Amino acid sequence: MRYMNSAAAAEQWKMTERRVTMLCREGKISGAKKEGKYWLIPETARRPEDGRKTAGKTWQDTGDLKPLPIGISDFKKAVTSYYYVDKTLLLRDFLDAIPQVSLFTRPRRFGKTLTMDMLRTFFEISEEDTSIYFTDKKIWTCGTKYQEYQGKYPVIYVTFKDVKCETWEAAYEYICRILRNEFERHSELLDSGKISSYEKKYLTGVLEGDAGETDIAMAFLNLSRMLHVHHGVAPIIIIDEYDTPIQQGYVMGYYDKVVGFMRTLFSGGFKDNPHLSFGFMTGILRVAKESIFSGMNNLKVNSIMEERFSEYFGFTADEVKEMLAYYGHGEKFDEICEWYDGYRFGNTEIFNPWSVLNYLDEACTPKAFWQSTGDNSFIRKIISGGTEEIFENLQQLLQGKNISSYVDTSVIYPEIENNPASVYSFLLSAGYLKAVTTEFCFDGNNICNIAVPNKEIFYVYEKEIISAFSGHFKQATAISIKHALLKRNMSEFQKHLEDFLIQSISSFDYAHENFYHGLMLGIYAVMNNIYQVTSNRESGAGRYDIQMKPLDKRLPGLLLELKVPQEKIDESQIAEKLEELSRQAIGQMETKQYAMELQQDGIQKIMKIGVAFYKKQVKVAFEE
Repeated sequence: MRYMNSAAAAEQWKMTERRVTMLCREGKISGAKKEGKYWLIPETARRPEDGRKTAGKTWQDTGDLKPLPIGISDFKKAVTSYYYVDKTLLLRDFLDAIPQVSLFTRPRRFGKTLTMDMLRTFFEISEEDTSIYFTDKKIWTCGTKYQEYQGKYPVIYVTFKDVKCETWEAAYEYICRILRNEFERHSELLDSGKISSYEKKYLTGVLEGDAGETDIAMAFLNLSRMLHVHHGVAPIIIIDEYDTPIQQGYVMGYYDKVVGFMRTLFSGGFKDNPHLSFGFMTGILRVAKESIFSGMNNLKVNSIMEERFSEYFGFTADEVKEMLAYYGHGEKFDEICEWYDGYRFGNTEIFNPWSVLNYLDEACTPKAFWQSTGDNSFIRKIISGGTEEIFENLQQLLQGKNISSYVDTSVIYPEIENNPASVYSFLLSAGYLKAVTTEFCFDGNNICNIAVPNKEIFYVYEKEIISAFSGHFKQATAISIKHALLKRNMSEFQKHLEDFLIQSISSFDYAHENFYHGLMLGIYAVMNNIYQVTSNRESGAGRYDIQMKPLDKRLPGLLLELKVPQEKIDESQIAEKLEELSRQAIGQMETKQYAMELQQDGIQKIMKIGVAFYKKQVKVAFEE
């Protein structure tokens, strides 16, 4: 069989050579084969039907409702086949300012990847008429000033959202694979008469996996230079979820290595790069203090505290109302607010888009959908290693109260461990807290009143608190305690509390300070906002160990006094001694009138619970 190259086929079929190459790669040219870096095409091959759109949209209005775009991050697919919430005015706001490099920090599952793919589709040079995806969108109504940017730039686009490897070696290989795929997307450079043989050798080395770490670290700089030379237009670089490998490196212990590599990779692409028109990045944290962006004066950070671009990630109230009306569930707005509203980006009220979509998909059944979309190991790490002040503040937050905190939006991962106050900055940036009010500081950061955003996140905290202390107690036992209290079955409560304490103590053999913290937060998580839990506070003539004040005064108030023998006990006397201590605890609560605070708050029924434990044995006494 006689073959022709892609250039000859392109001339014969009235296509560009790049398009022929793409059709070969997609298997749409029968008999085409690749030898080395070139495609060979049978001379008898027919011009393929490539299926490109030339006008209009693929969605045909049949009267059926469009499907929900759950998990859809492909912009073309989202706008042609699914319900799409129009966020294209982000393009207008960007083009009005045109910062050279823009960083958008938002929590996970707030539409960052779809938005970056929208930017790629809008700006990228393509043989396809990609304007068809925008002609019926808001950006097109803004006029030719913005339309003239459409389809005019080569684009480098990568996402690091799935780089969640256990070792640096695995993470590095994954990053190399991502970069190779992007180089392959621009393989027309191999046939360019404008690119030097040296640069083509570099390009081939990356594609074939022969490039060293230094060459890989210079990938953005080198690829942008080649695209600039080939197209005559400096490219746009888009990096989605840039900090996922950094977060994973912190969790898995290769933090310094991944930060060092990423610093070189990003600096080459963004810092003083003459081959860059402009760039976009997304992530959860800014991590400017990492020196990843050291000296990058062209970087504009758009955090959750900024007003600009605040409405383009997540759904606004009007967008949610419109969506509910479209699917015939307008009456569900109050419920959807209770569960998934409460975020505040700049001055804009924002709903969690992932949870809203799944709520509608699940026939408007409220659940904690966001909880299962990512690794919440940071929550567990914070809780299990927190200071006494953090424990107290978490209790306040779980009671629906606000706390005041300094918020640094450039918090870095090691700082969370070394500086306990930074934990609130991370939780705010990551979507686990919201800023109720904000007071600007002259250092560029803020003093914020912060709170838990909504009911969904309360459940996330509840689960992660129990998970953080999974070595202390089992979740099934914790739930049994809750049910026994709700049913006012005190004998069952005693049994399950005893199980709870046995599990806790068996993890430590001997109780220490963290055990009490775990006990308090664990009990509160179990109660799920039914009780306000406090500890070691003055009431009557003394200081109680644990008080549980019911939010519904029809429930009994609970006082727990914990006792531990101060001396070693003979095995034969343990049961007798624990019985004595548990009764002493009841007597102490009576004598020192620990119930006074509950009584003053109008709590009619009060249960006094004395708990004595020694190593793995426990005795519970109670009195109403």
